Amino acid sequence: MATSQTHHVVVALESFYVPVPQLELPAPHTYELREYERTYPDQVAERIRDADILISTIVPIGAAVLDPSVSPRLKMVAIVASGVDAVDLEACRARGIVVTNTPHCNTVAVAEHAVALYFAARRSLVLSNALVQTGEWPKRGALQKYMNGPDGKPPKTCRDETLGIVGYGAVGRIVESMAKGLGMKVLISGRKGSATAPEGRTPFDVLIRESSVVLLCLPRSPESLNLISDAELASMKPYAVLINVSRGLIVDEKALLAALKNRRIAGYATDVYAQEPASSENNPLVGPDTAGLNLITTPHVAWSAEDTIDKFHKALRANIGGWLSTGQPKYRVA
Repeated sequence: MATSQTHHVVVALESFYVPVPQLELPAPHTYELREYERTYPDQVAERIRDADILISTIVPIGAAVLDPSVSPRLKMVAIVASGVDAVDLEACRARGIVVTNTPHCNTVAVAEHAVALYFAARRSLVLSNALVQTGEWPKRGALQKYMNGPDGKPPKTCRDETLGIVGYGAVGRIVESMAKGLGMKVLISGRKGSATAPEGRTPFDVLIRESSVVLLCLPRSPESLNLISDAELASMKPYAVLINVSRGLIVDEKALLAALKNRRIAGYATDVYAQEPASSENNPLVGPDTAGLNLITTPHVAWSAEDTIDKFHKALRANIGGWLSTGQPKYRVA
């Protein structure tokens, strides 16, 4: 690190997500922390004006606030998350600002959340709960028919499921192991648009047709936008459930809602949305129009766990400490 400065102003913009740990800086470095629970885009410029090190999660850090006239002292952007799409990496590179992330910290929590969403969708837990809470059980005498799929059959058990995993990173591998332990057959997807797949993988279109459970756990990229839309939903088995713990915009939400209403698939469970926070004003999957559907919506919390926070803290310390001591953070992105 080409600087003689040893005292650093650390600005944390979003401790609401992950509390800032006590940093362990190598001697002779010291720091002062300016911590904000939440920061909105129009507040970023003012809050980072004196920052040497910026800690953030999802608030946009764009070219305008990265201009030297706005953040003249900024030398490092430490993202507490895997994704860094909120940061203008080119603007950082142009100024020599180091950008780091904290990958693989939430993989166990996300994998477990994905399995929880599977059971909730396959067993229609949210829909069943709503029917009980609204007094429908004594009115109707029995409610098990609401667990049936569009094929009219009761829900499958794990040993009769074929899980198709789209996105074979750390989360996908953990879910694969858990699913096999439950007795499921597991398919790993090849790339969409290719008629063939590498050894050990199943062509995407084949996986969509043959799986009774489809799990999405892949990054968002230009190639993965609307990966699941009308054509894919139409080719799924009528008793298929779709689980999404990836990113918003990978599933066409309007097409998904239509598929649920038309009983083309058995259920959908998601932790991510095209626009977040999701509400009835900005998302078709939220609000009264979804009543009676086997739809589970959690508020982008799959990552949340004590284990995740501990790993975030270790990775953040390693990034800042490594940068100050050797110029090489542990998880450098730019």
